Amino acid sequence: MNLKDYTATVKAALRIPLECPPRLVWKFMYNFGWQSMRNISRFEKRQAKGQPFFPAFVMISVTESCNLACSGCWVSGGGKKMLTVRQLDGIIADCKRKGSYFFGILGGEPLLYKGLPDMMEKHPDCYFQLFTNGILLTEEVTMRLKKMGNVTPLISIEGLKEESDARRGRNGVYEKTLAGVRACRKAGLIFGAAASICKSNYNDLVSREYVEMIAKEGAHYLWYYLYRPVGADPNVANALDKEEVLSFRRFIVEQRKNAPLFIIETYWDDKGNALCPGATGMSHHISPSGALEFCPPVQMAKDFINEDGSNLAELFENSGFLADFRKMTATRSRGCILLEDPQKLAAFLEKQGAVDTTSRKTVLEEYKKMTPVAGHNQQGENIPEANSIYKLVKKKYFFGFGAYG
Repeated sequence: MNLKDYTATVKAALRIPLECPPRLVWKFMYNFGWQSMRNISRFEKRQAKGQPFFPAFVMISVTESCNLACSGCWVSGGGKKMLTVRQLDGIIADCKRKGSYFFGILGGEPLLYKGLPDMMEKHPDCYFQLFTNGILLTEEVTMRLKKMGNVTPLISIEGLKEESDARRGRNGVYEKTLAGVRACRKAGLIFGAAASICKSNYNDLVSREYVEMIAKEGAHYLWYYLYRPVGADPNVANALDKEEVLSFRRFIVEQRKNAPLFIIETYWDDKGNALCPGATGMSHHISPSGALEFCPPVQMAKDFINEDGSNLAELFENSGFLADFRKMTATRSRGCILLEDPQKLAAFLEKQGAVDTTSRKTVLEEYKKMTPVAGHNQQGENIPEANSIYKLVKKKYFFGFGAYG
């Protein structure tokens, strides 16, 4: 193991116990760390033995409602669909029965969902990653999250001041989001910052200066995504081209050598081969309408949970739609079919008789109109991990689970 890699990564990791209360650190290590490792092991064994399918992790969008109107967002503007509290409770309970205790909680803006803190508090043995724009992360909210100890806010920052306001469709968003960041730091929460990288924010956010700035603001991890031009009003011109995706990958690999925080993405394995979490079966999504979806931006489905969410495991185990979807995407590409071949995706969904799960009811037509853009599958130009610790983690947990043969 490279000593410099080890020293830099340990230094970033030590920020958590040095900056956060011991109870939060324990919840993170046990609820997220230990239980997630056990869960992935169970998932891997199920896949290897051909046992009934259940994903390792479930992402849950609790509501379509949002307090912003971001360019390129796939959530229906003004949409009112939301899970009931009873359904959400049932989803979590069914996942726990399958050994899954970690959940990504999305929206819209999930903090607009009444009863969410109560529900997360009701399941103290779980760990929740809260995807939020940060505006509603007041000191009162963050102090409650501190008391609970089982939530890590992941705050979306889509650019610096001008770009953030332009992308978000509203003035003053950047300052309000930073106020949420600072409230998390004041409360001693383990939290991260997220960014969807596109042409207009690339120079600001894909930089060492931004990595160091967000670490100084208290973030313990930085989660990078590729921008997807989807939704009712996509901005295709803002999507990265092939060279920019490769440059983005090089930047991530280089920064992982000595970044003052953890840099996260779920696109590549240790050798730089592309991966799709949906194709591997590692993760699927539940929409505000109760639909079991392949992933959050693919908003068409055939399977819906019942009124109390108690049929979740049964649906996952018997969904021919999701099984066919995983097979189709894995044989088409190791990357993102939504970016690389939206017409094939639309044809598959139409043939399967999948239904639109949104309030706007225009998703299939949106996919048919999409033009292919560069994805993260850059065969022949793979960039392997350079940091030996990241390489080890990726080798253990990001290897496709047999999806690609």
